[in-house]
Amino acid sequence: MLQNKVILGSEEWCSFPELGIPTIKARVDSGAKTSAMHAINIAPFIKNDANWVKFDINPIQNNIKTIIHGEAPLVDKRIVKSSSGFREHRYVIQTSLKIGDAKWPIEMTLTNRDSMGFRMLLGREAMSGRVLVDPEQKYLLGQPTPESLKELYQNSEKAKTGLRIGLLASNPELYSNKRIMEAGEMRGHEMHFLNIKECYMKLDAKKPEIHYRGGKILNEFDAIIPRIRPSITFYGCALTRQFEALKVFVLNSATAITQSRDKLYSLQLLLNSGIDIPTTGFANSPLDTDNLIKMVGGSPLIVKLLEGTQGKGVVLAETKKAAESVINAFKSLNANILVQEFIKEANGKDIRCFVIDGKVVAAIQREAMPGEFRANIHLGGTASVIKVTAEEKKIAIKAAKAMDLKVAGVDIIRSSKGPLLLEVNSSPGLEGIEGATNKDVAGEMIKAIEKNFKL
Repeated sequence: MLQNKVILGSEEWCSFPELGIPTIKARVDSGAKTSAMHAINIAPFIKNDANWVKFDINPIQNNIKTIIHGEAPLVDKRIVKSSSGFREHRYVIQTSLKIGDAKWPIEMTLTNRDSMGFRMLLGREAMSGRVLVDPEQKYLLGQPTPESLKELYQNSEKAKTGLRIGLLASNPELYSNKRIMEAGEMRGHEMHFLNIKECYMKLDAKKPEIHYRGGKILNEFDAIIPRIRPSITFYGCALTRQFEALKVFVLNSATAITQSRDKLYSLQLLLNSGIDIPTTGFANSPLDTDNLIKMVGGSPLIVKLLEGTQGKGVVLAETKKAAESVINAFKSLNANILVQEFIKEANGKDIRCFVIDGKVVAAIQREAMPGEFRANIHLGGTASVIKVTAEEKKIAIKAAKAMDLKVAGVDIIRSSKGPLLLEVNSSPGLEGIEGATNKDVAGEMIKAIEKNFKL
């Protein structure tokens, strides 16, 4: 039966007629089980009561101007583990593969292969019973010339209608990141998810560059939205600073993000702007613990790690003895801490104002779980719509301005002394606030970028 099988080299050109792809270069890899196609802007939708998925394909390596808009029936969504051990949820489609004179249906996954050498990977499931591979050969079925490639794709040159925006973050599956990508695409922009850990940079006075895994140069972006996890603040801000050096518009600057992550410095900046905060103390030596507790009005009080986030590293000490124990325990670990008065009348509630470009676009009240004093949504807190006062709006806007943040989550607490500012977050989450208010906060972030470009 050998005469009925197609003989392929390790690299071949093939086509996908149903997707409108006249030719694409594939890596023929019998070591890989699943076939994969490069795709961006992947989105599921319903067509004739069936599940489909739409996507964009740049079929020619290192060419983002040529684009094919494809759609296909959705077969499955499964976890695929790469050769490097990275696990990723991928959509699976079925379509016809044409290679040489032969044509048959195959299943393949959709994923961003920008960092790979080939836009297409042909795995053994698609080849089984139909193909023989000679790994020493290439292009046994021929290959197109640059001229013929240009002719084949002459109608696929993409006219630039929007901006090229990069989302600099860590997890593409996170609700906030998905929504920002979706909002940008809905408004006609070319969105790219840039994994912080897969970026690296070239420092050069004449030609600074940012590279992506696989050697792709990321120097053609109009705007970058940094969404940097606290654990990689240093590297994420270094990349953001590099984009700024390339004259790319960034939604929050590296300087603003860095100072917002320093709890002590940010509180000093806020106080310098005349914004009230709960009485706060900071000391280096454990010998000053007794006076530090008195300074903030005694127990109960809050002890905060300077490096904490999302409510982590925040402890309520209900008695003076408990406060001394917690403070001294942190000090023995050489941890920097703030000691802050406990606002009992807040009853485990705070207000999150989402500020974009100098305006409060949405606000929610967050309420802690029973027995908990931290109202963070990540810790099980609940969100509800609230009407913020003019004074609270003013504080939120003033705080974002003091921190030089175009996008900020500003946390305010209501006390007997009036509203007090708790914290300013440079990468506020969208899930709680969009879910409670039904507002398109992600869309407002994209509008802020458009405003800068006067679109």
